[in-house]
Amino acid sequence: MSLDSEIDTLTHNHVYLGARHDENARRTLWVVLLTAAMMVAEIAAGLAFDSMALLADGFHMATHAGALGIAALAYAYAKRHATSGRYSFGTGKVGDLAGFASALVLGIVAIGIAWESLTRLVDPRPVAFVEAAVVAAIGLAVNIVSALLLGHGHDHHHDEHAHDGHAHGESEPHDHDNNLRSAYLHVLADALTSVLAIAALLGGRYLGWAWLDPAVGIAGSIVIAIWSWSLMRDTASVLLDATDPALEAEIRRHVEGPGDARIVDLHVWRLGPAAHGAIISAEGINRDTVRARVRPVHEIAHLTIEIRPAQG
Repeated sequence: MSLDSEIDTLTHNHVYLGARHDENARRTLWVVLLTAAMMVAEIAAGLAFDSMALLADGFHMATHAGALGIAALAYAYAKRHATSGRYSFGTGKVGDLAGFASALVLGIVAIGIAWESLTRLVDPRPVAFVEAAVVAAIGLAVNIVSALLLGHGHDHHHDEHAHDGHAHGESEPHDHDNNLRSAYLHVLADALTSVLAIAALLGGRYLGWAWLDPAVGIAGSIVIAIWSWSLMRDTASVLLDATDPALEAEIRRHVEGPGDARIVDLHVWRLGPAAHGAIISAEGINRDTVRARVRPVHEIAHLTIEIRPAQG
C-alpha cells in the first residue's frame, strides 16, 4: 500500500445481534423447559415398556435438551457481552458457534440411535407397544408446541439473490439466526423420531412387525444425520468468514457501475444474523462516493474503505 493511500473506517458500535434476539431467546428458553420435562417422561417410559423407539426418542430428546440449553446460554452470553471491547466485531457469531456445537450433537445422536437400533434388530426384545405409543404421542404434541414457538421466530426466507434473482439491496435483510435454526432443527428432529416411534409401535402392535421398532430408528438416524451435516456446513461457513459471492457482486455493481472507479480488493463476511462487514479497496474515486454507493446494500453494517491512487 502506497503512502498516499487513504483509509476510512465507519465508526459505530459493534452490536450485530439479530433484530429478534431477545424474542428468540425467550422462545428458546420455553422450549428448553418443555423438552426437559418430556425427556424425563420418555426415558422412564422407554425403560418401563422396553421400547427401543421410545427410549431412543427419549435419549434423543435428552441430547436436544442439552443442545437447546446451549442455544439459550448463547443468546444470554451474546447479549451480555455485545458491547465488550474484547470482541473486535462484537458477539454476533456466538449463535453460529452454538449452532455448530448443536450440529455435532445431532450427528452423535444419529450415530447412537443407528447403532442401538442395529443391535435391537439382531437381538429383538418384547415391547409394550400400546403404552409406549401413548407416551410417544404426548412427546409429539410437546414437539409440535415447541416447533410453533420457535417457528414464529425462525426466518424461513433465504437470500433473495440466491433463489429468485433479486439483489440484496432490493429489500431489508432478514435475520439468518443459526442459533435459532439449530434449536428449530433439534425440535424437528424430535418430532420426526416421535412420529417414527408411533408408527413403529403401532405397526408392531397391530401387524406383528416387531422389527419395525428398530428399523425406523435407523431411518430416523439417517434423516437426523443429513440435518446435522447441513447445519454444520452452514455454521462453519460463517465461523470461517466465507464470502458471499452475490453480495460481492452487488457491491461491485454499485461502486463500479458508473464506470469511473475500480475495486482492486474486496472482502465481505458475516458479522451476525443480519449484518455483514466489508473492506473495499478502490481507485479512481473518493471515500464519500464509495460510502454513498454502498449505502443501498442494507446487509453491510461495518464498512472499511481504502482509496488507492490510480495506477499509471
